[in-house]
Amino acid sequence: MSNKSWISSLKYDLPAGLVVYLVALPLCLGIAAASTGRPDLLFSGIIAGVVGGIVVGFFSGSQLGVSGPAAGLVTIVSAGIASAGSYQAFLLAVVLAGALQLIAGFLKAGVIGHYFPSSVIKGMLAAIGIILILKQLPHALGYDKDLMGDLDFEQKDGHNTFTELYYALRYNSTGAIVISVISVSLLLLFDTAFMKRFGLFKFVPGSLFVVLAGIALNLAFSLFNPSWVLSGDHLVQLPVAKSIADFFSFFTFPDFSAISNPKVFELALTLAIVASLESLLSVEATDKLDPFKRNTPTNRELKAQGLGNMVSGLLGGLPITQVIVRSSANINSGGRTKISAITHGIILLLSAIIIPQFINLIPMAALACILLLVGYKLARVQLFSAMYRLGWEQFLPFIVTIVAIVGTDLLRGIALGFCVSIFFILRKNYKHSYYINKSTGSEIRLQLSEEVTFLNKGSILQTLHHLPENASVVVDGSRSVHIDYDVAEAIYEFKNHTAALKNIKVELIGIPENEKAGGH
Repeated sequence: MSNKSWISSLKYDLPAGLVVYLVALPLCLGIAAASTGRPDLLFSGIIAGVVGGIVVGFFSGSQLGVSGPAAGLVTIVSAGIASAGSYQAFLLAVVLAGALQLIAGFLKAGVIGHYFPSSVIKGMLAAIGIILILKQLPHALGYDKDLMGDLDFEQKDGHNTFTELYYALRYNSTGAIVISVISVSLLLLFDTAFMKRFGLFKFVPGSLFVVLAGIALNLAFSLFNPSWVLSGDHLVQLPVAKSIADFFSFFTFPDFSAISNPKVFELALTLAIVASLESLLSVEATDKLDPFKRNTPTNRELKAQGLGNMVSGLLGGLPITQVIVRSSANINSGGRTKISAITHGIILLLSAIIIPQFINLIPMAALACILLLVGYKLARVQLFSAMYRLGWEQFLPFIVTIVAIVGTDLLRGIALGFCVSIFFILRKNYKHSYYINKSTGSEIRLQLSEEVTFLNKGSILQTLHHLPENASVVVDGSRSVHIDYDVAEAIYEFKNHTAALKNIKVELIGIPENEKAGGH
């Protein structure tokens, strides 16, 4: 990108970076709390968010992707800290995982990201949108028992996504509801064409006004109706340093003596695989949402993620992946280049250093409303109708992916949707490995397709065995680039044995002899 276009994009990227920051802040803290279960390690989520924004943002080839601590790694991190023996030993595993990702990038393993079907990726986007709506509604109602970064169906408190809604309706907060109603109204207002006519509101995002309004309303409650005041876990809880030395105490360093612990290497491999898969999935999804339809170099992304995890682990941060929630918030806010991701990382760092007391005045209800709008835009009704019009081969994997992700977690849902999509691919491959052309007389021509694999063996044999007696058949493989040994062998066995019993005349064209099958 030229300097001129880079500078011209700042008016879009800086406001988008601010919105991403407002989305990322509670997620970083919530994921840290869910992953570590320790209040003294909450800052590990902020470190990961800062590194994901600045370091990964700088080295990544993704223009709109935003990286940071991921909800999909919460279970692995929580179990990993216990198995490693200490948080410091766990950090060494994060550093090693980053090194493995860096190596994978140089080995060009990023190509894996291109093999996820479009229907599954779109299903993932819609599912995350639905989860955001379901998970943020309790926060919008003032029921903040579940951490904002938790996206799994089963929660640590024994509740699940749906039962949490019941408790939220039963134990709601009037103050939170008032803030949420006004916050949603402001967000919808700022999204109208009328508001976009004003120069100020093109640059200053509606999300900022929502946060300021939430703080102002909560302060007003303390004056006019104290029973509505939100406090404690209803507000952001960013760690506050009392001095410079106290601030640096938030950073933890790896225990390199744990290098002899085999559990550390096992954990590093697990983190590297899962974090890489989540990042590659997010890259594919982000590229689909990109209004400029740019393609992210996946090998470079693995290198950037690896470098980010090494830096995060060295500083005491959680493992990092590219995250679709933050990336989609970036896109919806008008971000155009990686400057928006880097900006969000810088703001996250500065706010933690300079104004943590002010940040801790922000009601969770206001931030929940920002995420609600992100979820709505990811799961629009138009997406469902568009996928339905594409037919069952696209719609069924799409729906299965959504239901599975909402009902379990991201990776399991993706795996199930992928299996359904593969079923349709195999079914199509089974049906279209050849076509039959009945010419004049009794001759039947079986024209094989360009690629004939062992998967096609069953359908070809079924057709040959159903040929009538005394028929004449030509099996033509002249247009095939590759014919598997299994298929060629089966065709020759039919010609030499079965066909003779039914008095079928068989002519083979371009079918390799058994010892040559597999190359054509």
